[in-house]
Amino acid sequence: MIASAIDQNRVHADAQRVTLASGGAKGMRVWGDEAMLITAVHNLILNAVQYSPSPSRVGIGVTAADDVIEIAVTDQGIGIPEDELDRVFERFFRVDQARSRTTGGTGLGLSIVKHVVQNHGGDVRVWSQPGRGSTFTIRLPRVLEPAQPLLTKARS
Repeated sequence: MIASAIDQNRVHADAQRVTLASGGAKGMRVWGDEAMLITAVHNLILNAVQYSPSPSRVGIGVTAADDVIEIAVTDQGIGIPEDELDRVFERFFRVDQARSRTTGGTGLGLSIVKHVVQNHGGDVRVWSQPGRGSTFTIRLPRVLEPAQPLLTKARS
């Protein structure tokens, strides 16, 4: 899922001279609609690329705790003022209205991310510092491997 979302953004990132770097836990699983989850991660990566200077780097990392998988997308972009952090997931909200004319888009990307993630039992968080960048983290319930069945001896 992560690899697909990265691949969908690779041409645009290369054109903007933004390196996409991924790492972290592999083989983790969540229940849900794969296409919708790819769209959510894709939207985060797309935003990170669009709001990053050229050249720069966007990191995509996956970590797993006991019952949660976190997918973090970190950029070195313009950042988001603290007083606007609560609004970034609203439909049509744009942090930088002037920049939105050059980057295109509808202002729906982050609201779609929030909607998809919540429908999968998770949440999305944001950390940002103006002038330094932002990190958006999707947290989803982890599918734990089923316990191995106990072997029992057959009675004769």
